[in-house]
Parts: sequence; structure tokens; C-alpha cells
Amino acid sequence: MKKLLSLILAILLISSVCVLSGCGENGATSNDAQKDSKEKLVMATNPFFPPYEFYDGENIVGIDAEIAAAIAEDLGMELQIVDIEFDAIITGVQTKKYDIGMAGMTKTEEREQSVSFSTPYAKAKQVIIVKEDSTVKTFDDLVERGLKAGVQLSTTGDIYVSDTVENGGLGADKVTEFQTGNDAVAALVAGKVDCVIIDNEPAKSYVKSNEGLKILDTEYVEEEYAICFAKDNTELLQKVNASLAKLTENGTIQKIIDKYITA
Repeated sequence: MKKLLSLILAILLISSVCVLSGCGENGATSNDAQKDSKEKLVMATNPFFPPYEFYDGENIVGIDAEIAAAIAEDLGMELQIVDIEFDAIITGVQTKKYDIGMAGMTKTEEREQSVSFSTPYAKAKQVIIVKEDSTVKTFDDLVERGLKAGVQLSTTGDIYVSDTVENGGLGADKVTEFQTGNDAVAALVAGKVDCVIIDNEPAKSYVKSNEGLKILDTEYVEEEYAICFAKDNTELLQKVNASLAKLTENGTIQKIIDKYITA
């Protein structure tokens, strides 16, 4: 009887210690439980678009990653970034597999048929990368000479340049689509395409890391980047827009952009 009473007292003592110290499963504290209970903000991106998103070791970093992290913190959420193909982002967000899509994505009429967009958070422009010894000077040279362009699949560059010549493009038959900007630039270096049309900041990174390439002085298209949402996810869209306005006003957005893009 004494042994049984001692055992019961020991169990009660252990239980009391756990209550006071916040013990849980696997030794988790109450602080851990509170952290785990944070709602996740799942962001889909394609991290081969420096300086907006790229790998630093095993981590995805860049302008979009930091802006998304700032938004998540402001909303009291925990950011989770998922690496997927660029052309799968719209569908993934549309079906709510991911909460937001953020990948240097431009708001276009075509994309607005499938998803909604936040207010723009950054400006950009499409430029043309060619080999240093290329005689191409302008986009019109590409059209007149029937040259071929490489683009990243489903990007703004792809959308515009694949359009007809009458609408300002080269025509789909003159465009080769690649899964990443890296692949498109590699094709240019190998002589498989005559140019690459891509956003200005990634273009700078690619030219810097590949000898013998240059960016033409003339730009192709100006654009603005925004975050995409499922069309019926209006509550999150409104929250993110409010957060973007706040982070823009207090200088956080510009500070992040300036960290990666120098004049």
C-alpha cells in the first residue's frame, strides 16, 4: 500500500512540474506550441530569378523572399516558401495549394483571368541580352532579320515576344521557351538562340556571370510586379494590400529593394 501511495505521489509531482514548465509532446514548451500555432503564409516561387528570388545555399533569398517575410511578420504569420516551376505558380495559387505567388510576376490581362493581384510593389523592364559581338541593336533588328529569342516559359517576356509581329512580338515560331532564365542564357551562350528577353535585374546577374554577353541599351517593355492570389481569397488580398501600403510608407519595401539593386 505504501509503495502504491508513493507511486501516485510521484506521478502527481511529475505532472505538476510539467504544468509549471509547459511540457508537451516531444518535450515542447508552451512557447514552441505558440510558435507552431502561427498561421502559415505559403508562397510559391521559382528561385532562379535573381535578385528577386534565388538560392543562397539551401535557402531561397532575394527581394521577393524578404518582402514576403516582412508581410508575414506584419500579419503575425509564418512564411513558408515553396520552389516550383514558374508556369505552375498560377495554377497552384488558383487551386489554393499555395496562398500567394511571388516570382517577379507582372499583372497582365491574361493572368487576371485566373488570379487576382495585389497592388504593385516594384517596377521593372524587359531587356534584350545578346552576345557582345552581335550586330543586333534594337528589337526591330530581331523582327526584320527573323532572329530567334530565348525566354523563360510563361514569363512576361514569353507572353509579349511570342505574340504576333503586328502586336509587337516576334511570333511564336521565333521563340524558344525554357524552364528557367539560366537555361535560356545557356542556350544563347551555346548559339542556339540569337538573344534572350528577360527582366532587367536578372539580366544584369546573368551577364555578370557569363562572359561575352551584353544587354542592349534599348528596353523592350516596362512593367510592374505584383503578388497573385486565388480570386476568392479576397480577405488575404486585402490584408496583404494593407501590409504592403504600411511597409511602403515606412520605407521597408524600398530598403529591401535597395539592398539587392544598386543604382
